[in-house]
This record gives sequence, C-alpha cells and structure tokens, in this order.
Amino acid sequence: MEDGRFCQWGVFRSLLAILQWWVFNVTVIIINKWIFQKLDFKFPLSVSCVHFICSSIGAYLVIKVLKLKPLIVVDPEDRWKRIFPMSFVFCINIVLGNVSLRYIPVSFMQTIKSFTPATTVVLQWLVWRKYFDWRIWASLVPIVGGILLTSITELSFNMLGFCAALFGCLATSTKTILAESLLHGYKFDSINTVYYMAPFATMILGVPALLLEGNGVMDWFQTHPSPWAALIIIFSSGLLAFCLNFSIFYVIHSTTAVTFNVAGNLKVAVAVLISWLIFRNPISGLNAVGCGITLVGCTFYGYVRHMLSQQPPGTPRTPRTPRNRMELLPLVNNEKLDDKV
Repeated sequence: MEDGRFCQWGVFRSLLAILQWWVFNVTVIIINKWIFQKLDFKFPLSVSCVHFICSSIGAYLVIKVLKLKPLIVVDPEDRWKRIFPMSFVFCINIVLGNVSLRYIPVSFMQTIKSFTPATTVVLQWLVWRKYFDWRIWASLVPIVGGILLTSITELSFNMLGFCAALFGCLATSTKTILAESLLHGYKFDSINTVYYMAPFATMILGVPALLLEGNGVMDWFQTHPSPWAALIIIFSSGLLAFCLNFSIFYVIHSTTAVTFNVAGNLKVAVAVLISWLIFRNPISGLNAVGCGITLVGCTFYGYVRHMLSQQPPGTPRTPRTPRNRMELLPLVNNEKLDDKV
C-alpha cells in the first residue's frame, strides 16, 4: 500500500511539475507577443533588457537574500573568461527570440525553434568533427522536413522574423556547445546560471537598446493611451520569465529524461494552440501538418538520444548524450527552453 501511495504521489508530482512549467512558459511567450502586437511596444531589445534586469534582481534575492538556493562560487577570472562569453551568446539568443516574436506568429516561431537539435548536431559535426550514430541523423530528417513544409506554407511569413528565429537556433546550439568547454567544472542550476549571466547580458544589451530604441520608447510612452498599465504588463513579463527558471528546475527534478523530452514537445503544441486561440493568426492545413511532423521528429530525436545513452560502456554513441536529468537542464530560460524567450 505504501509503495502504491508513493508511486501515485510521484506521478502526481510529475504532472504538477509539467503543468506549472507549461503555464509559466506559455504565459511568457503569449505576454511577449501581446506586448509587441497588442500594446504596440515594438522594441525587442528593450523587452529583452527588462527581462535581464528582472532576472538579475530575482536571482540575487533568491540566492543572497532569501537563500533558497546555495551560491555556486565562480573565480573572478573565470567570470570574464568563461561566464562573459556565455552571457554574450545568451544575450543574442534571447534578443533573437524576441525579434522573431515581433515579426512572426508564435506558432511559426515555436516550430522554427524546434530546429535546434539539427543545428546542434550539424555544428558539432562540422566544427568539432564529432561522431554521431546514424540513428541521430535519421531522426533529424522529419525535423528538417517539417520545418521546410511549415516555412513554405506559412501564411504570415516574414523574412526578418524567420531569419531571427533561425539564427536564434544557431545561437542556442552555440551556447550549448560552448557550455561543455567554458563551464567545465561548474555544475550550474538554472538559478545560478541566471545569477551570473543576466547582469552581464544587461550590461551588453543596455547601451544598444538605449541608442537604437531609446527615442522610440519615449515616443511610445508619450503617445500610448495607457502607458503605465502597459509598463506593468511589460515588467510582469520579466518577472514571469525569471519565475520560469524555478519551474524548469522543478520539472527537471520531478520527471525522467524521456518524460521531460515528450513534455517539452507537447508544450510547443500547447503554445501554438493557445496563441492561435488568442491572436487568430491564419494557419493552413499543410502548415499544421508541418508543425506536427517537426514535433514528432523532435520527440523521436530525444528518444534516440536516450536509447543511445543506455548502451553499455564501449559501445559507440553520440557524444555528450545526456546521462541523467541534470544534463538536460537548459542554461537559459527559454526553452525556453525550450523555452527558449
């Protein structure tokens, strides 16, 4: 009986973790799109800067004031040699995600972001000449095919938004690859990652955001009918983006690697559905099929990586296959994350 109750509690805990992760992730995406489309705040650099500032303050409060998470100490020299380059890529990744949201629908952006496994494998193969099992390459075929079908049939296609999302995939892949060498020896969780990277990202993005969007933001503030209410929504998106890091940490510790992979792909489907219900962007039948093929391919890719990680020692397998749940922990909030935002 006790084993049965423990098993039921484990299942309930996993479902609760996945649900709250979905809520935070989808809410951040929808609010960001709402800011760009409904509030007419068309300044992705400024939105990203707000997110970095909120994340910096939130991580400091959690670690230094509330002491809910222990601080992972990093040498001052390593902060500039290791953390700063990662923060630069982190900053580019977040900015490109928000730029893509500015110009293309959530459904299209989320589908393109699912291209990240393919760009990661190709970069590792081209730059580092790493071996990959043929099953990994086979699992990328439906991902690439689904992306192509979705892009060709997208009714709200915008080249700038498409390129931003595509280069965002490259930035995410670069960040993941660099993390293996630059962050070697440090076991970061999502909160400590934000604690160290968000201040650097704020410093990197602050001046460009001020120079490129400062005048536009002031004009928007003077002409918008309800600027203070809009600012509350904008800063709330930053607060929710920080809370997303906690939700990622919780779901990683409450689910298995396979469950995390499947839940991540289902989360994309939920985000696409909810965004369509809210913004009513036109989606053709072939476009929906392309999105579905992509998500199935991502799920198959995660399954193949998991199966290869279970092979006995000495069996050739794809490099850096996640050996446990913690290795699946994203370095940034987005999804996310994938969550990629």
